[in-house]
Amino acid sequence: MEMKNEMKSMVKQVVDFQKSTLDTTFNTVAMFQDQTEKLSTAFIEQNPVMPQQAKNALNDWVDLQKKARNDYKRVIDESFKNLEGYFSEASKKAGV
Repeated sequence: MEMKNEMKSMVKQVVDFQKSTLDTTFNTVAMFQDQTEKLSTAFIEQNPVMPQQAKNALNDWVDLQKKARNDYKRVIDESFKNLEGYFSEASKKAGV
């Protein structure tokens, strides 16, 4: 029984590490994307020959990218929550 508890603890630590790593990576990529958006928007807004349609297309693309990024993060967070629930339920069944 002790070996089983140690194994569950080890697996939980691995999952926690993976979640932490993914969160850090995601936040870094999001920060990079936000900075790129600011620079691109500033460049395009200051460009007098850029047609309004192109500016609108860029804004639509940025909005779509942010939505996709947020949806991806939500799905990943839900998956980790489900995984944590699985380990919690397994621990209850095992009487740990």
